[in-house]
Amino acid sequence: MTLIKYEPFKELENFDDKIQSLLNSFPEFNSEYEESFNPKIDISEDEKNIYVDSELPGIKKNDIKISLNDNILTISGEKKSERNENNISFFRTERTYGSFSRSFTIPGEINPDTIDAKFEDGILKMVIEKLKEKKVTGKLINIK
Repeated sequence: MTLIKYEPFKELENFDDKIQSLLNSFPEFNSEYEESFNPKIDISEDEKNIYVDSELPGIKKNDIKISLNDNILTISGEKKSERNENNISFFRTERTYGSFSRSFTIPGEINPDTIDAKFEDGILKMVIEKLKEKKVTGKLINIK
């Protein structure tokens, strides 16, 4: 007798690829159900700083807004379509456009006055300085 390993979720691993392949067969159907633009973001830290790197290809610097409120960093903007769709039939459309907003809680105490943001070649790089921890010094307290 041969034993077959039961893997109930094995078929779901490639489910998204199968659906996308089906939608790609019908470009006019696929364009209605495209996911919105959602940039990828990396957040890292070292002893002195927190680093936020975001991929924002095809976006102009003036279309990006960065805000910080109560240690919640928000990066928002819009990726605008530059194509003119009049009298054009698409064989395939895979690029995504639209507004986006990503918010993250920045851990620990930071210095909001020294945040440095640079945008070059479609990459937004931010450096957020951590506040130095206050050292607790020992003190003898007299009882009255």
